[in-house]
Amino acid sequence: MSDSMREQELLFAKTLEKVVKRAKAQNHVISKEQVREEFMALKLSEEQLQMVLDYLKNHKIGIGEPVDLDEYLTEDDLDYLDMYLQDLGGLSEVSEGEKKAVTLSAMAGEKAAKQKLIEIYLPQVVEVAKLYAGQGVFMEDLIGEGNMALTLGVEMLGCLETAEEAAGLLGKMMMDAMEDFIRESGAADDGGKELAERADQLYRQAKELSESLLRKVTVAELSREIEMEEEEIRDILQAMGGSLDYIEEGAEDAK
Repeated sequence: MSDSMREQELLFAKTLEKVVKRAKAQNHVISKEQVREEFMALKLSEEQLQMVLDYLKNHKIGIGEPVDLDEYLTEDDLDYLDMYLQDLGGLSEVSEGEKKAVTLSAMAGEKAAKQKLIEIYLPQVVEVAKLYAGQGVFMEDLIGEGNMALTLGVEMLGCLETAEEAAGLLGKMMMDAMEDFIRESGAADDGGKELAERADQLYRQAKELSESLLRKVTVAELSREIEMEEEEIRDILQAMGGSLDYIEEGAEDAK
């Protein structure tokens, strides 16, 4: 693969990763304008930009507004959460003011406040777990990892200055714990890296077929050769800049 193509693939993957991180920092929401801004160097067409937006939506990132996470859950996930949330139903709800007061007391080292803070955050662990559902691990395990991170986190609040910092730390620890668990289980889905790898495979297959036929190949020919749908090939081409060497999309199929 040419150096320019490899550089473009690397830039695309890194930019996509940056966009995902930015969205996570914004409660899994990002605007279309922010995505366009991040990908400015790649000069994406509106169609390519829409593909990126669709990818983000498929990975539970809202465009302009939060997504309904329940829509991404399986029946097994929903059944488990229904039972789990029933168990949590006995916990009393607290106002934002009460939550802040308990947080400050926990930061001061009060044991009872720490336990209360854990109870307050248990429902949030569920919401965070929904973000990571569908990645090859059980919802029960995600919640378990989040609960452990929460328990550890409340013991680390003494060095912070505000309740807002405490909320940020606890949320980050929950997310990091679940991401680490998914990564260690081998189920992580690195979309940018995967797309670059697929493009690299497509390039090598196209080059081999082109050298065999002594000409550029069509998408249809390449589809038959590597058993990949034409639409998928075109999606990869569009996402990576519109074309790859050795592929002549406009040519008629060779018979």
